[in-house]
Amino acid sequence: MRQFVVCGHDAPTTPDFPLDDLPGAAGRLDLLCRCVNAGLFVSHGIREDSRVHLVLGDEYTVRFDGASARGLHPDERSTAARVRSALESRDDAIGHMPAEVAPGVELYRMGLAETLDSLDGTLVQLHEAGAPVADLAPPADPVFVLSDHSDFADSEADLLARRADERVRLGPRAVHADHSIAVAHNYLDTDGYATY
Repeated sequence: MRQFVVCGHDAPTTPDFPLDDLPGAAGRLDLLCRCVNAGLFVSHGIREDSRVHLVLGDEYTVRFDGASARGLHPDERSTAARVRSALESRDDAIGHMPAEVAPGVELYRMGLAETLDSLDGTLVQLHEAGAPVADLAPPADPVFVLSDHSDFADSEADLLARRADERVRLGPRAVHADHSIAVAHNYLDTDGYATY
């Protein structure tokens, strides 16, 4: 299983946002939706071994599970509509007991620390100041943690300094969060792959 935890610092925590202004009025929800798309979709298919967890304002986590997702489309607007539906059911989520929004989409009343507590695998912080990813043997069940367009908050950085098994960078230059997910997938996909 590959998992991606994305910290959305300006993301909405209520469903009162327009679908026609995701970069502005929805607090850069466009970027988070692109992370879901990069985490789950391949050409003409979906990665059944992948999950994306969007941590919204350290209050809620929306989990997208590739193995059970149905009717999910690779565009920002429809993904944002799923996030909005999740937030509409926020009163039904109680801690680790999720509100199921749609097949493969659940809302948890958990911030970053609680989300990390609920996941199994090797915790890998993606950070431009980390060690080169080429120096890391690909873990069997990686949980990649990354930030949106903002740096990790001090509390998040402290938490990850204590909890992360690895801190890596994916290349010589910082790239967008959704691109980082695509590069991480490529890194895992090519492990053991012989080129001709």
